[in-house]
Amino acid sequence: MSDFNDLKKLRIGFLSTIYHTSFILMCNNWIEKKLGIEAEWELHGTGPSIIGNFLNKKLDIGYIGLPPTIIGIDKGATIKCVAGGHVEGTIMVAFDHFKAYHEVNQNLNELFHQFQNKVIAVPKKGSIHDVILRNLINQLGMEDAIQILNYDIADFILIDMLENQVDGAVGTPALAAFLAQHLNTKTIISTTNLWPYNPSYGIVCSDSLINVHPEIVEAFIELHRDACKALRETPKRIAKLVEDEIELIKEDFILETFKISPKYCAALPPEYVNSTMKFVETLRELGYIEMNLGKAVIFDFTFIERVHPEKHHYEEGIKA
Repeated sequence: MSDFNDLKKLRIGFLSTIYHTSFILMCNNWIEKKLGIEAEWELHGTGPSIIGNFLNKKLDIGYIGLPPTIIGIDKGATIKCVAGGHVEGTIMVAFDHFKAYHEVNQNLNELFHQFQNKVIAVPKKGSIHDVILRNLINQLGMEDAIQILNYDIADFILIDMLENQVDGAVGTPALAAFLAQHLNTKTIISTTNLWPYNPSYGIVCSDSLINVHPEIVEAFIELHRDACKALRETPKRIAKLVEDEIELIKEDFILETFKISPKYCAALPPEYVNSTMKFVETLRELGYIEMNLGKAVIFDFTFIERVHPEKHHYEEGIKA
């Protein structure tokens, strides 16, 4: 057990997203066992909610997408992304009568014209899914033709689709698997085609933790790196672990979610960083942020360069 001076508790904000390493660290009590620190895990419904707690100085670490992180920094949150986690975690699904990306010869204009005067559901405004969808529709000049409906709780999308109030949805792989299971929806645009290398989540730390306890930040990233590796190499074991923690979610469903979007790693390669910086431009265009933030304001590469100096593993996917 390590000695990390006077810090007694790590306050960690996490989401219910089943492929985040939060579940591995939490279920195995790795922080307590390997770092000798109490972990206070705080469940949030959305990334913007985690940012709210960072702004109020109530969190040390967060599992969060990079667009909400950028919005938070623009609002004054003193935080930085110190590690990656997953890329390409946004997918579009709809009822079976809509044509998919490959069925319209990868013509996005033709694809979205199917949704003219229709409703597309997406998680909370400012989430990575919301930003990706709005950017696409704006690029096509269809912002007045398609209604985007934001949800604080993504589970409610199922109810509204069931009642024919919503025609399609953009969200997480878990949402896609959930809707396919209950409504027989199909993938309209896969995770790889919406926004390459979009940073669906990373590890974000408060500047105070980075400055006062850099050794803890590095030790946490080591645990996160090991958990990413475990997810890639032993997905069935990790799925069982999550199933035991969340009794209503079954192993087969979890494995299907892993398979839909299989790119997991702790590294921060140029592809991840460059994709993030494109979000800065998009967020300014959409009016979500005011400042033109640079890499040094968003990222601290100090720790990941020591913890994960080798080539990233995002393209390896998960083992069958």
